[in-house]
Amino acid sequence: METRKIQQVGGGTYTVSLPKEWAQQAEVSAGTVVDLHTHIDGLLVIQADDCDHGATGPVEIQVPSDGADAVEQTLRAAYAAGAEEIRLTAPQGFSDDQRRVVDRVARNLTGVAVAEESPTEVTVRTMLDAAEVSISQSVRQLQFVALSMHRDAAAALTGEKTVEQPADRDDQADRLYAMIERHFERGLSKLDEVDALGLTRPELFQLWATARELERVADHAERIARVAARLESPVTGDLADELEAIAATAQRTVEDGIRVVIDDAGADTARQALSARDRVRADATDLDRRLFEAPESDYRLTHVVDSLERTAEHGGNVAELGLRRAVRTGSLAPAADPADASD
Repeated sequence: METRKIQQVGGGTYTVSLPKEWAQQAEVSAGTVVDLHTHIDGLLVIQADDCDHGATGPVEIQVPSDGADAVEQTLRAAYAAGAEEIRLTAPQGFSDDQRRVVDRVARNLTGVAVAEESPTEVTVRTMLDAAEVSISQSVRQLQFVALSMHRDAAAALTGEKTVEQPADRDDQADRLYAMIERHFERGLSKLDEVDALGLTRPELFQLWATARELERVADHAERIARVAARLESPVTGDLADELEAIAATAQRTVEDGIRVVIDDAGADTARQALSARDRVRADATDLDRRLFEAPESDYRLTHVVDSLERTAEHGGNVAELGLRRAVRTGSLAPAADPADASD
C-alpha cells in the first residue's frame, strides 16, 4: 500500500497523484479516461476503462460433440460466473438431447432465456438487473424453502406427512442459491455490482455464505425425505420421539443462525444456536451408536441421523458468521453468566 497527500487545485478541485507502476501496467497516461467508483462502504476505486468487462460480458464456449451433461455443466458454470451472454457453439451441430438440456437449464435458472438458435450456435442471455434484486429477501425465501423441506421430511419419517417430489423442491432451493451465487461472483469482478445490490462487500459475502449453508440444508432434507419414502413402515415409539426431538433442535439451530445474520439478533442468539448444534451432535452420536448396535434396526435410519446432524452443523456455521460480524463491528457482548441468570 502507498499513501498520497490530497492536493487542491484552483480553490475547488481535489487531486491525488497515481502510482507510476500502476499507471504503466494499466496503460494510463496523460489524457487517458478512467472510471471512478464510489462505494457505499466508503471506498473510492480508480479503474482503467473496460479492464473488468470481460469477466461478466459475453462468452463463447465450444461444447463437446457428444453428450448433454457437458452442456448443462457449461451453462451453469457460466451463469454462476456472472456471464451476461453465453454463446454455445457446436461445429458438428447440436443433438436433440443437447438442445433439450439447454431449454431445461434456461427454464430452471432465474432470469435466463434462449435468445438465438441456429444449427451450430445457441445464444443464452441473462436479463437480471442487480438494482431490482434483493439478496437478503432471496436468502429469506431460501430459508423458507429449506426449512419447510426439513419439517416435512422429518414428519414423513413418522407417517405424519407424505412428501411428494422432494427433488422438485430441492430444485427450487438450488435455483435461489444459483442466483445469489451469481451476484456474489459478479460482485468479485464487477465493481459496481455490489453497489447496485445496495450492500457492502462483507454483507454480500455473509449473505452468500448463509445461502450456501441453506442450500445444503435443503439437500439433507431431500435425503431424509427419500429415506422416509423407502421405509416399509413409519418410525414409531421412543425412536420416533428421539428423531423428532433431534430434528426440532436442528431446525432451531438454523433458525437462530439466520436470525443473527438477517435480523441482527445478536451474539447471545448465535451462542444459543451453537449450543443447540452441540446438543444435536451429542444426541445424534448416541442414537447412531444405538442404531448400529441394535440388530433389528433399519440401517437407513443412520443416514437420517447423519443428515439431521449435518443440518445442525450448517445452522451452526451460519451462527458463526454472525459472531464474526459482531467481532468485526465491535458489537460482541460478553456471554451471559449462568449464575446471573439463576439469580
